[in-house]
Amino acid sequence: MEKEFWDNRWLNQQLGWDIGQVSTPLKEFFDTIEDKSIKILIPGAGNSYEAEYLHSEGFKNVYVADISFHALNSFKERCPDFPSEHMLNVDFFQIDDQYDLIVEQTFFCALHPSRRNEYAKKMKSLLKENGKLIGVLFDRSFDAGPPFGGNKKEYLEIFETYFDQIEMVPCNNSVKPRMGTELWIEICN
Repeated sequence: MEKEFWDNRWLNQQLGWDIGQVSTPLKEFFDTIEDKSIKILIPGAGNSYEAEYLHSEGFKNVYVADISFHALNSFKERCPDFPSEHMLNVDFFQIDDQYDLIVEQTFFCALHPSRRNEYAKKMKSLLKENGKLIGVLFDRSFDAGPPFGGNKKEYLEIFETYFDQIEMVPCNNSVKPRMGTELWIEICN
């Protein structure tokens, strides 16, 4: 059901979450990374401007995952030199690997809230020792979803079950349409 839903969103170009560029908070974080050999995962990657940016900056171990073939195909058309073997057409919950860094950008909010605990548990297993989950989460509610919103209190209850080191602060450099409605997260394994 989820695969069909997301395939249809891509086929019908219902991409309201797509800002058309790498998100400012993520770009600024990426620019601080010195070790370009780290293994990075971007789940629910979609057009993945983040992966495109990292690839253009010389990161060679970037993986994108999306349940929709159409999303990955769109990304591949825009970035033909991105390694095909680093494009995972898979359900996030079926990924069986470990990463130094996982990038959260609109994936968490796309999942039904009933799956958020499962998401946090899966993140714990996907992160290497001392690995980090970074990114932005919506700090607002929506009438219907996806996207599904939430707030810091709700998110902390979920992540504290699996992680001890959690930073979650209002994002001060969101893109204009999301200003004041995002939290920056850094969660360490």
